[in-house]
Amino acid sequence: MARHGKRFRNVCEGIDPGKLYELAEAVRMVKAKAAAKFDETIELALNLGVDPRHADQMVRGVVALPNGTGKTVRVAVFAKGAKVQEAEEAGADLVGAEDLAQRVQEGDIGFDRCIATPDMMAVVGKLGKILGPRGLMPNPKLGTVTNDLAAAVKDAKGGQIQFRAEKAGIVHAGVGKASFSEDALIENVRAFVGAINSARPSGVKGTYLQRAALSSTMGPGIRLNVAGLSG
Repeated sequence: MARHGKRFRNVCEGIDPGKLYELAEAVRMVKAKAAAKFDETIELALNLGVDPRHADQMVRGVVALPNGTGKTVRVAVFAKGAKVQEAEEAGADLVGAEDLAQRVQEGDIGFDRCIATPDMMAVVGKLGKILGPRGLMPNPKLGTVTNDLAAAVKDAKGGQIQFRAEKAGIVHAGVGKASFSEDALIENVRAFVGAINSARPSGVKGTYLQRAALSSTMGPGIRLNVAGLSG
């Protein structure tokens, strides 16, 4: 069994591991216990009653958090011609075509979100084994394969996050920073849970949203009362 240090044990004081906390109380506690020397990310973990191995139970999508994520997002765009200027003017950090693909193949992946115009997918498709496992592969269903690069880059930098259920049916997301106000974090959590509920697959039977926990980067998880997450 893993042994936690004194600092972590001190942070855990006052948390009842058997209790399901209401969202507002959990947010207050997580913020109070985020005592690292950096602005910790507030993370939400949801256990869903799905089996992502079945195509009709995959949970995947995007959601724009009303108060952003507090994270600086570096965006790469695969584009040619006039679309290069459109992407650059929208604030993309990296823009290119075959040259950008070559950088990726060489392991230079200095970005958090990848967007491509439809005509570039023949090039981007060859990068699937590199971008796919990192969750960076552009996808039209997620709005990252598009000719509207200005909107896509703006969304990526403005607080839009992607989500996808892992093998065990767990979805993780950073829903803000410890420096955010309690109200801002609550709004972001409710927006994310709302998106998860909207993405419920038709093939799911029984309880969909089973368990939830809120934590900071360096702090313990606080279990949430899932019945009160939707507002």
